[in-house]
Amino acid sequence: MKLTKTTIDGLFVLEPTVYGDSRGYFYESWNERLFEEAVGLSVKFVQDNHSRSQKGVLRGLHYQRQQVQGKLVRVTAGRVWDVAVDLRKDSPSFGAWWGTELSETNHRQLWVPQGMAHGFLVLSDMADFLYKTTDYWHAPSERSVLWNDPDIGIEWPLDQLAATPEDAASMLKLAAKDRDALRLSELQQRGELEMAR
Repeated sequence: MKLTKTTIDGLFVLEPTVYGDSRGYFYESWNERLFEEAVGLSVKFVQDNHSRSQKGVLRGLHYQRQQVQGKLVRVTAGRVWDVAVDLRKDSPSFGAWWGTELSETNHRQLWVPQGMAHGFLVLSDMADFLYKTTDYWHAPSERSVLWNDPDIGIEWPLDQLAATPEDAASMLKLAAKDRDALRLSELQQRGELEMAR
């Protein structure tokens, strides 16, 4: 397993060794020992989630205030632009974002540690997105950071959806909670970034 550090401490890209021939391919998508050796962290996953989304669907940026989740995410069909935003108040990279393409062909996985918001934009006609979490979904404490918060400045690849920014913007499909999410500064003022560890 190849490990690549990102510009945000604790956020890693993992690339498994893929064995392939004319019949197809095989790879280990999860190996506890290799993960611990690569990341230097022992985790216990308690829930696996699977979402299927159409092109232009943008999910996120989500986090939970209680039952804070670490996530190991990957795509098994299609491709997405995957993003994490550091919400750890004591982190030197607080408010910073990092993104990468995850796809069925590159087999990348992103380890998103506790204390980060996470989201993705579907770039293919359809995408199957899988993620393992270190704690259970907790609806009362789920929050969203506004996906296009200018203070964060995520560079979403909207040009991959349509020829013009206006057409791309019209193709975006967001849930109401994500469309109406607050900016990071507003969440901070309201004390909504306080997370139980």
